[in-house]
Amino acid sequence: MRHTISVLVENEFGVLSRVAGLFSGRGFNIESLCVAESLDPTISTMTIVTSGNDAIIEQVLKQLNKLINVIKVVDFKDVDYVSREMVLVKVNAEERTREEILRMTEIFRGKVIDVSPKTYTVMITGDEGKISAFLTLIKPLGIKELVRTGPIAMMRGDKTIKMREKHSKGGEDG
Repeated sequence: MRHTISVLVENEFGVLSRVAGLFSGRGFNIESLCVAESLDPTISTMTIVTSGNDAIIEQVLKQLNKLINVIKVVDFKDVDYVSREMVLVKVNAEERTREEILRMTEIFRGKVIDVSPKTYTVMITGDEGKISAFLTLIKPLGIKELVRTGPIAMMRGDKTIKMREKHSKGGEDG
């Protein structure tokens, strides 16, 4: 089963390496990983997509929680959440295909972000299904290059991932 996991971590040197090492050291595969600063610049949010049965994922979550710089771990499996990813696609833009590329980009609510005499670079954001559908349709026109972020995720509505006390007040957990 596929799991999307959000990990709040202290924004410090080596944290990403320790998290990735936990996965590789135990034989777990990371299908995608996105990391960026949160609203608080001392904290980063990691969105990790991995697969495994519930016992394997439970072990991963426990091991993540044991890491020193990890603040909070949330498996979105049982949570209502939104998820989006982005893809940049450089497509052959021959005179006969330019209008078709522009039409497909518009249908998928994307944007052409770079134009050259022979290529268009298109940006599409959405869920995994939307991204995959766009790539399937545009592939026959000649994809020259693509870069895909993998998903980022956030709980729906008023729910947020709360930080531990030590990070919001500067003291240790008690």
